[in-house]
Amino acid sequence: MTDDDITRSRHAVVIGGGIAGVTAALRLADAGVRVTLLESRPRLGGLAFSFRRGDLTVDNGQHVYLRCCTAYRWFLDRIDGARLAPVQDRLDVPVLDAAAKGGPRLGRLRRTALPVPLHLAASLAGYAHLSLKERAGVARAALALKRLDPADPALDGIDFATWLGRHGQSRRAVAALWDLVGVATLNARSPEASMGLAAMVFKTGLLSEPGAADIGWAHVPLGELHDTLARKALDAAGVRTELSTRVRGISRPADGRWQVDAAGEQLDADTVVLAVAQREAHALLPDGALADRDRLLDIGTAPILNVHVVYDRRVLRRPFFAALGTPVQWVFDRTEASGLKDGQYLALSQSAAQNEIDEPVAALRSRFLPELERLLPAARGAAVRDFFVTRERTATFAPAPGVGRLRPDAHTRAPGLYLAGAWTATGWPATMEGAVRSGFSAAGAALLALGRHHEHPLKEAA
Repeated sequence: MTDDDITRSRHAVVIGGGIAGVTAALRLADAGVRVTLLESRPRLGGLAFSFRRGDLTVDNGQHVYLRCCTAYRWFLDRIDGARLAPVQDRLDVPVLDAAAKGGPRLGRLRRTALPVPLHLAASLAGYAHLSLKERAGVARAALALKRLDPADPALDGIDFATWLGRHGQSRRAVAALWDLVGVATLNARSPEASMGLAAMVFKTGLLSEPGAADIGWAHVPLGELHDTLARKALDAAGVRTELSTRVRGISRPADGRWQVDAAGEQLDADTVVLAVAQREAHALLPDGALADRDRLLDIGTAPILNVHVVYDRRVLRRPFFAALGTPVQWVFDRTEASGLKDGQYLALSQSAAQNEIDEPVAALRSRFLPELERLLPAARGAAVRDFFVTRERTATFAPAPGVGRLRPDAHTRAPGLYLAGAWTATGWPATMEGAVRSGFSAAGAALLALGRHHEHPLKEAA
């Protein structure tokens, strides 16, 4: 029997059909392993999905990625979806200050083709929302941040706000720049964010390569990518995918193979990848699989609220913008992607939404519609055809100081059992990029244990 025959005789079960689980399943199948993917929901995609509301196709939340997100870009290529989620030619973020005298004031964060850090120099020099002194202070802090090692455990123990304060950042500079970016990428404000994760975001996104922070987003519903195309790729790779299938338990009898109890069916497996949220992983992990399984329960969660507004006319000419001086954070035009034929559909993405996540729809409507009218004069005469909210109370793990020591890597103490998910030790915050990287790690560890040669898909990790 050849090595290929031996590998094909191996069976891997991946539990969880989010981006991490789909990635792990594809990597294992591409290496010749027989794979079964089990997902409790009736769809793939995890927390990045779409649903129908009347004639609209709605994303549960606005998800973006950056050019530096090489793992997620691999994922898009692997499912043949890159053309449907293009990246800006160059970073360009309109920022509206609703509190400016005389009405909303526009500033822009954009780059040039100059090398780092000069690629942002012109934008910072002309950034309307900071004084000349504050702009100079931001530049000094950025240079100090560039010298940091995000993997330094000492950085994980302090919060981002403390570091910013030590480097002379004013309250306005924090709001108009550091938190503007950090809240959206970390899902936490600077006092609640690990300095290690903040350093990783800013150093990688803004201070690694000129185009690293160019923004990409899906121009189609997320479900078309993470469910439809992902399922097509899994089918083509020979993965058996079972939806609406909840795993009740996993065990390892004396013969050394794993048994997965999946809603009336018992699956035998040589390898199991547990690609579910940390609390679900805690419930499924066998005793002794981690040195301290209860540490998973100490990894907190953070919510994201999305506010959806359908107007009877076009009120926004840009594809998106960020906002200051208002409860509104980021606003995206989802008209074309949703299938809306008349009027305009805007989605407001509200990260770190602990104070809003449980508010009634009526209260959110009273808060956000007047704010949109402040920011967008064209909205003042427009009729609101629909207003609704989507709430993800556990959208991400909380990137609090100290979270780094709680995040396990892909390996467990149980041979053949691996962990995947954005909450594992990827070095990234809870993003689609982190989810894909965790899938790489889990599949790579499994293939190594199976004696299957493989190459990491990212050159930087080779």
